[in-house]
Amino acid sequence: MFDFRYHALSLAAVFIALVVGLLLGVAIGDKELVSSAKNDLRESLRRDVIEASGERDDARARLREQEQFIDRSYPILTGGKLRGRRIGLVMLGEDDDAPKLVGDALEPTGGRLKVVTVVRASVDGAKIAERARGTRFEALARDDELLADFGRRIGVQIVQGGKLIGAVREALLRSLSGTFGDLDGVVVLRTGDKPKDEPAADRLDKLQDAIVGGLVGSGVPVVGIETRQREPSQVSWYRERDMSSVDNVDEAAGRAALVFVLAGADGSFGRKGGVPLLPPVVGRGRP
Repeated sequence: MFDFRYHALSLAAVFIALVVGLLLGVAIGDKELVSSAKNDLRESLRRDVIEASGERDDARARLREQEQFIDRSYPILTGGKLRGRRIGLVMLGEDDDAPKLVGDALEPTGGRLKVVTVVRASVDGAKIAERARGTRFEALARDDELLADFGRRIGVQIVQGGKLIGAVREALLRSLSGTFGDLDGVVVLRTGDKPKDEPAADRLDKLQDAIVGGLVGSGVPVVGIETRQREPSQVSWYRERDMSSVDNVDEAAGRAALVFVLAGADGSFGRKGGVPLLPPVVGRGRP
């Protein structure tokens, strides 16, 4: 049976043969014509490269101007938005840059970074239980089922303060700067780093989930952050736990989005996954 595909392939073969023949004929019959064509092509390519280089330089100049405008506008846009508010930074993993990024975001807002803490990547139930004597969490050494309730209590006490977090902080936290309690908002940064041991990784997942659950349940704005280049991204992890998120906190637009979320906006913002770059401007800050 006649097949159109074979007919199309035959036509294509004939066409290619004609082109090859034409090129060979030109090459054999008129070397000067070939040389002229090469020169014309080389000159055309050279002009294209010069033009593209100029467009690149213009684009870079416009980008620098936009960045300067954004940097100068940032204090005007966010000034006074968080006046008098106390913000905590909870890091679920190590990130040396996060405190400065959040501090820079808060600088013109009138808010302040009241506490910065890093939760340990390894959960030692025995050490936590030892420091939780006199509470039901002294059974953590033998009962991992208590870990979820423990983590939620810790999340709430990060925001509100309490005796438990004070008792267990050396076993639970790798570092702490400032004091817990009386927070008006919390910024969470998660790196996604885990112990290689699977049971230890599972315990860490359960603890991190519970701590964030306590933070969100405390009623203050809670926002998960990361830089634009962070891989793997933690945005989906934040969303699944009912947190707002900002995925480009290393940019002026991301810092502004962080401020607006702490001021009352809600949602995911940044440059990943087709989310809005910024939320609507909300509130006017406290008088």
